[in-house]
Amino acid sequence: MTMKNTVLVKTITQVRKAVEAAKSSGKKIGFVPTMGALHSGHGSLIETAARQCDFVVVSIFVNPTQFGPTEDLAKYPRTLDADMELCRQTGADAVFAPEANEMYSREQLTWVDVEKLTTGLCGKSRPGHFRGVTTVCAKLFNIVCPHVAFFGQKDAQQAAIIKRMVIDLNFPLEIVICPTVREKSGLAMSSRNKYLSESQRADAGAINQSLQAACQAIISGQRQSTAIIALMREILDRTGVIETEYIHIVDSESLEDVDTITRPVLIAVAAKIGATRLIDNILLDAQALK
Repeated sequence: MTMKNTVLVKTITQVRKAVEAAKSSGKKIGFVPTMGALHSGHGSLIETAARQCDFVVVSIFVNPTQFGPTEDLAKYPRTLDADMELCRQTGADAVFAPEANEMYSREQLTWVDVEKLTTGLCGKSRPGHFRGVTTVCAKLFNIVCPHVAFFGQKDAQQAAIIKRMVIDLNFPLEIVICPTVREKSGLAMSSRNKYLSESQRADAGAINQSLQAACQAIISGQRQSTAIIALMREILDRTGVIETEYIHIVDSESLEDVDTITRPVLIAVAAKIGATRLIDNILLDAQALK
């Protein structure tokens, strides 16, 4: 892909003008919302957007409303120069990088809250997190007005919630979920991987190993979630350094726990290595259950 002359804009007015100009030329607008600290996983989303759309906007905004009081807002990595370079290399036309007071110019009294899908998995240990995610995404969708928005499968619960919000609130856009991009060890790429030491990074590969083992067990005929979860927990415990927060096998649409696997499921894990919280998942489709 040819290196793009990516434009950096920091205000709502500027990004709206850029998008309006592109739309007036008949261009299809793609949008990739991020919190920055971009890596190859984000790059894959931008490249997919560039293939499917004519004008790609990437937002870089560390959204304060999705961080809890004990979470890592202050130390979340901010690497705008490097992020801009990756955006140029992967085909972004514009980067929207607002300050917090641009996105929240006054006290936020209006919130978007998707029920049911937000209560389990990460929602259980991060109350208010998804309210912040859905609200900022709703704001960004209204600001950018894209035709298509691109999200990663790694954040499967987030993806399901955003898809439901778009349907329920009649947003005129398509949501595309792209495959998880992984490191050589199988570890899902994440901005938080920067916090891991080399040995921790190697140990974290066990998360994907546990997911692959679960898939193989199901393909081999195991249908009881308790047995599969026990197998996964054993693999994670074996490292001696991974602290498992949860392992769930849930319906891929409702995100409700499944006891006996008879339909497509999402197998999801959250775990800590040191102070770093990691999530990963795998979707098992109907074909694997035959």
